[in-house]
This record gives sequence, C-alpha cells and structure tokens, in this order.
Amino acid sequence: MTDLAKLTSPQARAFFHARTIAILPCGATEPHGPHLPLDTDVTIAVAQARRAAEKLEALGAQALVLPPIAYGITNWTQGFAGRISIRTGTLFALIEDLLSALEFEGIRQLVVVNAHLEPDNVRTLRNALLDRGERRQDYVHAVFADNTRRKFAEKLGEEFQSGDCHAGSYETSLVLAAEPESVRDFHALPKVRIDLIEKAKAGVESFREAGAKDAYCGDPAAASAEEGRALYETLADEVVTLARASWPELFEGRGTA
Repeated sequence: MTDLAKLTSPQARAFFHARTIAILPCGATEPHGPHLPLDTDVTIAVAQARRAAEKLEALGAQALVLPPIAYGITNWTQGFAGRISIRTGTLFALIEDLLSALEFEGIRQLVVVNAHLEPDNVRTLRNALLDRGERRQDYVHAVFADNTRRKFAEKLGEEFQSGDCHAGSYETSLVLAAEPESVRDFHALPKVRIDLIEKAKAGVESFREAGAKDAYCGDPAAASAEEGRALYETLADEVVTLARASWPELFEGRGTA
C-alpha cells in the first residue's frame, strides 16, 4: 500500500503512469458527537482507501492512495462547534482540478471513496464525476465507490441502511478499528433514533432540527473494533469489485480478492 503524500518526488515518478489505479479518499471536518473526532470521515475514507489498495496490489495491480479531501458540504451539522463547510461549487471545482492534474501527470484510473454521507456532498461528487465514465485515452476514467447506493448500502448493516448512523455504531466501529486512540468514552452514550431519512424527506435540514442534540444518532455504545475491521473488508471489497469491472485489462490472468 502506497500513500502518495509519503513518497519523495523520484519515488512518485514510478506511480504516475497509465496503469496505476489512484484512490481519492473524501471526508469532511465536522462534529461527530462527544466521542468521535472532527476528522472522523477523513479517517474512515483513508482507512478504506488503504485497505482497498492492499487488496488491489495483492491482485497484481499498482494502486496509489492520494492525500484525502478533508473538507466537504456540511450543512447538517450547523449549530455545533467544529464544523467547517465549503460550497458546492468549491467541491465540484476541486474534483475537476484534481482530475486535470492527475491527467497531466499520466494517471488514467481513479476511484473516489467517500465517508461523508450528507446528501448534497454525495450528489456533488456524483455530478463532478458524471462525464468521467467514458473511456478516452487522454483523460482519467474516474468511478465513484458510492456506498449510499442500495446494493452497496445493504452490505453495511442495519444502522447504516436506516440513515441513523452519524457517529453511531457504524462510524464509531470504523474509527475504533483505524484509530482507537482518538475515540473518547462511548460506552454509556444512549441510543438516539431520529429517523433521519424520513426527517430529510419532510424538509428537515440539520441534525439539531432532527433531534440529534449532541450531534450524533444511532447506537455508538454497540460499537466495536472487530465490527469496524469487518466493515473495512466490505468497503474495500466494493472498491476492488468496481476497479475490476472498470479496468479488467489491469487484472487479466489474476486471481480473486
């Protein structure tokens, strides 16, 4: 597994070519209850990207984990300290600029992974990548490992599918597996159900308005590092499946993950 940010310039040269699969982790800086850090989404996205890169390399592909995007559209956490939100146009333009920069350096395959699930953020990432599914020799073929899509979401557990998973068992388990020292006491936190999906459909636009008075929902007390490790395997496997379907020529003659 290779992190671009940790390479020297001469080392990076070996990865900037048309057969490398680059992985871009996307997160946000926002409140995640009294127990998880503001960079929770970044931590999860980076850990997913790294595990996926390991699996891709085990199959003989060359994978490169890019530095993460640490800011996103975070309107739902307004009213809580620590929220740093950017505009839709800013995120869209950043993705476009990164794609252009990668093209210039010779990268032709990109998988975007995202752990910040706010609908406007997910929608913006989708839109920025819409015209990148078409294959052209001179630009990046970019795909989105969108875990909010039903077939993907069904593999991530009941809490995730319910929508009530912001700093709940799902995200707490993932941070426990990736960076346990950053998790504060969560064992006594009560379960918070706000029916987030239904509230959003009804026009609610923030966690505070939805009833998540401590900037979390779900059941963080049920979290475990073991569950987090299992979730990372699922998240990474979806990236591998997507990459193999998108660029089968990079895996010809290879085995299974």
